[in-house]
This record gives sequence, structure tokens and C-alpha cells, in this order.
Amino acid sequence: MHFLENNNINIDTLNVSGLKMMEQTWRWFGPHDLVSLQHVRQAGATGVVTALHHIPHGEVWPVDEIMKRKKEIEGSGLRWSVVESVTVHETIKTHSGNYQEYIEKYKTTIRNLAKCGVNIVTYNFMPVLDWTRTSINYEMPNGAKALYFNWLDLIVFDVHILQRKDAKNDYSSDSLDKASVRFENMSTEEIERLTSVVLLGIPGEEELTLDLLRKALATYEHIGQAELRENLKYFLQEIAPIAQECGIKLAIHPDDPPFDILGLPRVVNSKEDFEFILKEVNIPANGICFCSGSLGASSQNNLPEIVKSIGDRIHFVHLRNVSKDKEGNFFEADHLGGDVNMFSVMKELLMIQQKVQHAIPYRSDHGHQMLDDLNKFTNPGYSAIGRLKGLAELRGLELGIVSSM
Repeated sequence: MHFLENNNINIDTLNVSGLKMMEQTWRWFGPHDLVSLQHVRQAGATGVVTALHHIPHGEVWPVDEIMKRKKEIEGSGLRWSVVESVTVHETIKTHSGNYQEYIEKYKTTIRNLAKCGVNIVTYNFMPVLDWTRTSINYEMPNGAKALYFNWLDLIVFDVHILQRKDAKNDYSSDSLDKASVRFENMSTEEIERLTSVVLLGIPGEEELTLDLLRKALATYEHIGQAELRENLKYFLQEIAPIAQECGIKLAIHPDDPPFDILGLPRVVNSKEDFEFILKEVNIPANGICFCSGSLGASSQNNLPEIVKSIGDRIHFVHLRNVSKDKEGNFFEADHLGGDVNMFSVMKELLMIQQKVQHAIPYRSDHGHQMLDDLNKFTNPGYSAIGRLKGLAELRGLELGIVSSM
């Protein structure tokens, strides 16, 4: 394609035969992130996905703090495309204590973001833990390292390390026997490593402890899927009208992994869950962050069908891949490898992109720790080179699909 030989052409904004491409973005963890804004530009992204991690969960984001971060991003030649995340306080999820006060604070943050011109807000409704893995250093055949979830290791943690009340009722006798054998053969170092990985919290938060986790789990003792789903519905009934009024798009992230763990319910796992969310609060501002990795970890999900069913209510996209085994364990694969048919997913997303006026932002979610990054400290899944590789692959796939449409 001879027109790509001109180095002045920016393929991020390239219009191929009148067709539109999505906006390529990059998650940045703020001024202390070892992956700098200059690195983001070098990766080829034009938009930044970030949050004010120094603001305590549930507290209002002040306009001056939002503008300070926005100016820093724009000063590097980028734009703040998406907030990820304005976290939802646990009292809102449990519908307890002073939850209404935190809902009002959330509304104020939404209004403040709108005043500053940041108009896509990602969040999740996962109880207690933001995401869960059992290893952040799963070694690939080529020596790169990936994030990994193993059910047997989780049972070891749940039953033998955390010692959650009635945990044994959630697993088969065969799995419990295997977990007991594994635990008995683990070293102190291996137990500590597994514990620290499962307890990894949301960026910016203090590290969880086993006692804190036990207390948090206790607040959900009488909350099942039905109750959590109704609490999510109430939250959206309160927040979505404000977002619509301000021009903010809300994007709920799927549960990661997409099934119940540690006795906690999950309610954002499937096409049916998305249909409930969008139907019960049928306001355009109420939308979805489509994450191919989270949804792809369940063999029950048909991802292209889910994209088609959500349509223009997809406000933000995470693209990553996973490889699963018959036990339901999974590791994060290359972006164009794994079980997710990324071609079909990207094609459906681009069909939606042609129907909407704005560019749908997406980012290469996670990435293998590889090359020079193997010797660096990085946020799990967020080393620079692995994500750059993923973004380059996704950009090429996107351009190839658009060129053939």
C-alpha cells in the first residue's frame, strides 16, 4: 500500500475509502508510572486512559486535580480519552451504611469530569477485589511472562490460606483433595507468593491483608447475585441520568474472571447480564466497556455475538486474548493468539464504528512481560513492550479489515 510510505501519514486517523478506524489508546498510571507519556506516543497511541489514583476511593475528584492531569497529558501531545476508573465504593455495592453519600460524591465527580471535557468513564461492580489471578509470572515457551489463573491454586488460597468459612462447600471433593496435596507440598515462599498475587488490589490502594479480606468478604455474607444485581441497577438509576445530562458515557467493565470466586457474587459476565444492565436503565449514557479477555475466559461466551448485541452502547474496548484448558484455568495469550477470534471481534467492532459519529476508543489490554521489561518492575500486565507489541498487531488487524470492507 504505497500511501503508507509517506512518514507524515498518521494511520491512527487514516480514513480508508471513507471508512473509519477506532481510536488507539494506552493505559497510563499517572506521573509515577515508569512507562512515560513519551513512551505512549512512541507506541503509536493518540489517547490516554488513566485515573486520579491518589484520590481515595469514593471521594470527589476536584476540578483542579482533573485539569492538572489533563494539561499534563495534553502537554505531551496526547489527549485524555477515557477515565479508568472512577471506582464504586463498597457501600454502594452492598447498599449499606452511608452509600447514598458516596453516590452523591460519584455524581459530583461525573459533573466535574464533564466540566473538564473528559467524557468516558469506566468502572466495575466487582465486589472487594478488582481482578484476580494466581500468578503474574507464568512463563511462556519463549521466556516471556504472562498473567495466569489456576483454579487449584485459588482453592489452596481460599481453603487453606484464607480459611474462608464454608469455602469447602464451593468445590468438588476431588478438587479439594488435589488442593490439599498441593498445599502440603508448597514452601513458605510459594504460599506467600500466591497470597500476595491474589491480594493484589486496585492501583493506588494500600495492599490488602488476609484479615482485611476476611472482613470485606463478611459484608457480602447475605448478598447473592440477585441482591448485587439490584444494587447495580439502583446505582445506575441514580448515576446514568446525571451522566446523560452532562454528556458523559459510562462504560461498565466485565467481571475478571467472569465467574464467582471466594464466595462473592458476580453480575457482569455474559450477554444476558449486559442485556439486563442496558434494558433496566435504558439511557444512552449507560454503556459497556467490552473486554475480550475478561469475557473470553468463559467458554460460555460468544464474543462476536455479544458485540453485535451491545452495538452502539459499547463506549470503550479492551482487547486481549486468553487460552483456556478443560478445567477452566487460563493464561493471557498473545493478542492475536489464544481462544478469542480477534479477527471476528474486531470486524464486528468496526461495523459499529461505521455507524457512530465518534471514534470508539480501544486499548491493547495487558501484555506479556518480555525483552528488556523482564528486568524491570512493572504493574502486572502493563509492561511497555508487550502492550506495544499487542497494539501494533491490533492496529495492523484493524487496518487490514477496514481496507477490505
